[in-house]
Amino acid sequence: MASLVQELHFPRLDDIPITIDRTFSVMPADPIPVSLGDTLYLSNLDDMIGSRVLTPTVYFYKSNDHNSTHPIVMKTLHDALAKVLVPYYPFSGRLREVENGKLEVFFGPEQGVLMVEAHSDIPLATLGDLTVPNPSWAPLVYKFPNEGPFKVIDIPLLIAQVTFFSCGGFSLGLRTCHCLSDGLGAMQFLAAWSSTAKAGACVVNPNPCWERETFRPREPPLVEYPHFEFMRIEDMSSLSMTLWNNKMVQKCYRISRECQNHIKNLAKSDKDSPFTTFDAMAAHVWRSWVKSLDVEPLDSNLRLTFSVNARQKVKNPAMNDGFYGNLVCLACAMGTASELVEGCLSDVTKLVHGARIGISEKYLRSTIDYLEVERPRRMEFDGKLSITQWTRFSIYESADFGWGKPVYAGPIDLTPTPQVCVFLPEGEADSNGAMLVCICLPKPVTDKFIKFLCLVDSDDKVKI
Repeated sequence: MASLVQELHFPRLDDIPITIDRTFSVMPADPIPVSLGDTLYLSNLDDMIGSRVLTPTVYFYKSNDHNSTHPIVMKTLHDALAKVLVPYYPFSGRLREVENGKLEVFFGPEQGVLMVEAHSDIPLATLGDLTVPNPSWAPLVYKFPNEGPFKVIDIPLLIAQVTFFSCGGFSLGLRTCHCLSDGLGAMQFLAAWSSTAKAGACVVNPNPCWERETFRPREPPLVEYPHFEFMRIEDMSSLSMTLWNNKMVQKCYRISRECQNHIKNLAKSDKDSPFTTFDAMAAHVWRSWVKSLDVEPLDSNLRLTFSVNARQKVKNPAMNDGFYGNLVCLACAMGTASELVEGCLSDVTKLVHGARIGISEKYLRSTIDYLEVERPRRMEFDGKLSITQWTRFSIYESADFGWGKPVYAGPIDLTPTPQVCVFLPEGEADSNGAMLVCICLPKPVTDKFIKFLCLVDSDDKVKI
């Protein structure tokens, strides 16, 4: 029987030879409901420091003899994008800072989104396994010269690079400004773009709505929780030293559905435990990470943060289905290194579960007010691992523009942020619910991490 936890390998490539053939702006195909000089409000969830990024993703499509010639692909993507920018017109604007460093969307002359056409003289096969995210694919996603981290002012809010390969296949590399949408919102936009490409006319379901004003801070702001997810915690442990003094490498592991279920069952303290697969998997990965890093001293305080979709939590008023802004709360599980290293899986899972169910509308409003009062200007990583869950995104289905689902859809390079782990859906048709766990690790601890990842009994003695 195949291993239930399988390390996936990808080649370390030299720079992929890319030639940029042209760059051009794409404007909305029809009039939009704003005038020159108009602005749109962004909530504190939209413009917090963690959202001030252009999120890169890449989508690979193999050769299709019917509809994938260069001109047809470019025209299909361009025309559909122009059409969908009418209902999603904020993407055609720009960001600027106003009082107290707050961001807003404004509309000036000749803005629009950026499209890039490129080609490479190598076939897709040269890139290795197209189902495993590879940092070497970075040239497939366009970046401006001299870009800096968290710099999103006055640049296109959507950048789309189409790269054609010698075999007839191509990639679509996107960078989408996180200030305009969270993961679910980005999938909503992508699905509208792909549906429009297939229909030849604008298709949006549901109809997008802005409604960021719903999440204005209260007057006066009322911070009702400590919000450890944002706070700086003095890290007196060996963790930060280990992470920053070693070369970080990206590792990916395929976790079968059978293994996920096994971990979930082990995490349950009784048959009625309300733990989800995410609760158990996040706890297991967090625990394995801490163990592999040999964190000392054992009374060090550590954190696990992860985003929780708050759409169903908001009741006053209930959210429109078409809302595509940032409506996630950052949950924070806390424990000592001793609890993680010496405690059982069930106890660690309780920490994760408690943090997740603690997200409520009241907590969301407190988060908005905390951000209003404190205005954090930096990301805090001391003692922290952050997990991002993409397994519930319909990323493969949303990216079918008429050439079938992509071979791969997702992120590329996690190494710029060494304390991030991503749970990805596997794109293979016969994946049977497998997930990919992609994580950055110090190179010297990679062997220990997979050892602990494969030890999934409550006493860590039984390997599957």
